[in-house]
Amino acid sequence: MAKRDYYEILGVSRGASESELKSAFRNLARKYHPDVNDAPDAEDKFKEINEAYGVLSDADKRAAYDRFGHQGVRGPSGGPGYETVDFSDFADIFGDMFGFGGFGGRSRTASRTAPRRGADLQYQVAISFKEAVFGVEKEIDITKDETCDTCKGDGAKPGTSPRTCSECQGRGEVRQTRQTLLGSMVQVTTCPVCSGRGKIIDTHCPTCHGRGKVRNSRRKKVNIPAGVDDGTRIRLAGEGQLGEYNGPPGDLYLIVRVKPHKYFRRRDNDILLDLNINISQATLGAEVKVPTVDGDVKLKIPSGTQPGKIIRMRGKGVPYLRSNSRGDQLVIVNVTIPQRLDEEERDLFEKLAEKMDSEVLPQERGFLEKLKNVLGG
Repeated sequence: MAKRDYYEILGVSRGASESELKSAFRNLARKYHPDVNDAPDAEDKFKEINEAYGVLSDADKRAAYDRFGHQGVRGPSGGPGYETVDFSDFADIFGDMFGFGGFGGRSRTASRTAPRRGADLQYQVAISFKEAVFGVEKEIDITKDETCDTCKGDGAKPGTSPRTCSECQGRGEVRQTRQTLLGSMVQVTTCPVCSGRGKIIDTHCPTCHGRGKVRNSRRKKVNIPAGVDDGTRIRLAGEGQLGEYNGPPGDLYLIVRVKPHKYFRRRDNDILLDLNINISQATLGAEVKVPTVDGDVKLKIPSGTQPGKIIRMRGKGVPYLRSNSRGDQLVIVNVTIPQRLDEEERDLFEKLAEKMDSEVLPQERGFLEKLKNVLGG
């Protein structure tokens, strides 16, 4: 029977990349491995897949196959020259499928009792707008595992000690060697006697019941730096959960939530303030008192100020993180029009109207567009 095309076997094009070849091989190997496929022809298909990948994954063999076909990759004995396949790919695949640690008794699985880093914790902290601007120290309640004071973390009753598991010799895992089509493979599983701890505790600590740690809630002071914004993450190194088997602790992440302010809005490091003035202040100009995060400040309104004018108050914005400089406060002026007039006020406005130009013109550019230009989009 004529041999099938290797590219056809793997279901890839002749221009397939190395990653495409490996992906196709992985999928087919998982499907047709005799340990998971009971079909009568599964073993033959599995060998065919191995042969195809063994050739196409080797650059020299692939080049010879592309030029001369199957004749270009035949071994010295006349059989296919795929016996030198790199089995590192198979180790990855079958380790995922069956929990095998490797070939020839060499395990690729890390010891179950190796030091492991503790889990990270995440807490939210709510602060006011001004606290976000100037920074603040807050107290938060943190609940996490801590080393048991009674047993000092070993889980055994005081006066006793854990002993090494005789089943796994303290490794926390047991290994079994199996012979497969591809050679000797090692299967690694959690030790059933010590449940992967590597130690046996005959008498548990009465406080932690053998865990070696207890769950406590403590109040902790944390510094929120000036200039943080809503959603800012602050990392507190080493304040997370305890590590396993003497591993380092995780970290604590604070998620800052800034409450909205009655007057102020924030845009990056600038503070926006909408300010209402009356028509006479806009026309004649005035000196008015406006709020800032530093307190009330006098602001000069130029005569002839139009609705939507933006007045910049430099250095009255939000501090840049880890910097002494600050953004600005942008005052967006709105001219209020009186809705009700007494007789004297109406008389004055009518006299003013007689002196003013009554012609109306379309506005060349809208307020929103001007505002967008000033604020940079």
